[in-house]
Amino acid sequence: MAINSADFIVSKRQILFFLLMLSQVSKGHDEDVLTLQYTNENFSTEIKKKSHFVMFYAPWCGHCQRLGPTWEQLAEMSNEEDSNIRIAKVDCTTESTLCSEQDVTGYPTLKFYKIGETRGIKFRGTRDLPSLTSFINEQLGSSSMVEDVAPSPPEAVNGLLELTENTFEKHVSSGHHFVKFYAPWCGHCQKLAPTWDELANSLRNDDVVSISKIDCTQHRNVCGQFDIKGYPTLLWIEDGKKIDKYTGQRTHEELKAYVSMMLGKDADESSRKSENTDGVPHAILSLTADSFKHGIEKGFSFVKFFAPWCGHCKRLAPTWEELGKKFFANNNVNIVKVDCTLDVSKQLCNEQEVDGFPTLYLYRDGRKVSEYNGSRNLDDLYDFVINHLQKSHDEL
Repeated sequence: MAINSADFIVSKRQILFFLLMLSQVSKGHDEDVLTLQYTNENFSTEIKKKSHFVMFYAPWCGHCQRLGPTWEQLAEMSNEEDSNIRIAKVDCTTESTLCSEQDVTGYPTLKFYKIGETRGIKFRGTRDLPSLTSFINEQLGSSSMVEDVAPSPPEAVNGLLELTENTFEKHVSSGHHFVKFYAPWCGHCQKLAPTWDELANSLRNDDVVSISKIDCTQHRNVCGQFDIKGYPTLLWIEDGKKIDKYTGQRTHEELKAYVSMMLGKDADESSRKSENTDGVPHAILSLTADSFKHGIEKGFSFVKFFAPWCGHCKRLAPTWEELGKKFFANNNVNIVKVDCTLDVSKQLCNEQEVDGFPTLYLYRDGRKVSEYNGSRNLDDLYDFVINHLQKSHDEL
């Protein structure tokens, strides 16, 4: 039978289109490891067990793809066994009947289902993490907030202060502060709560530092000012200014050691690295596009370009913190991190040719000299920097 050439071209295009769609679906499944994927078979059963926030999407939808990392981050914070909320999604290209029943007419459609209910409440706000988490909190209601609730205005309870929008700015305007930004429904926050209480209690007689917390579902303006993108976020603040973000292990011993390190830096080495960004010494420098050029212009700077939602970045974070501690006493080495998801840093990351996370570049006197592609364990990272220092010394 003769085959018309036009028929052949159409068939070829259909095949290419099918392969493209298949690759998008596969990509989505690889990246979204924490979000629950529901189908027509299990949807009605699962949403009766707990409250749900569901994204109805199509793999080829650009808006859905852009929302994907944020939705995954939301799932990571929420899909804990002891959490009262589940983050899920439904692929409407394979579950068309279910999506039709739920009145899905565009992608992505985000709906909140209270426990036991089968009809959802549609989310109509901006699709950023603070707006999504605030919507969840509103739907769950104040009765669900049983964790980390303290009276306001703040009154120290065993050394721990609960801050609000009315008290935060004045409280942190002077001195040293270690602050937990949290959401009451967040499983990771609930796990950290007793440890944070223990930390505050162990430092309650220390007049140099205060341990505090603030509920971001109740005081969004403060959390927005500090660009809080996930819960819990632990910030070291001095004289009203963010100095560092804690990324280490959340044990009492590690947290207390971090406080000692930050206070030790201020007391014993207040002049060290005075040429860096804000004049305050750091184990790790957190730079943005505004401070990057000045922050790396002298000596060696080992820079981690990262995204907070990136799994590989999260695994590297505590090691990177340890690397910063190793080089803390070396005035010729800066260990740096740059969050490429921040609006003020996106262009910088593009200019530095960052095409994946994490990307590790070594700079010397402001000039990029090498990219690190080796094993991400502490010894290998340390040796990489030392070898370049020795090479520099031999050249002199």
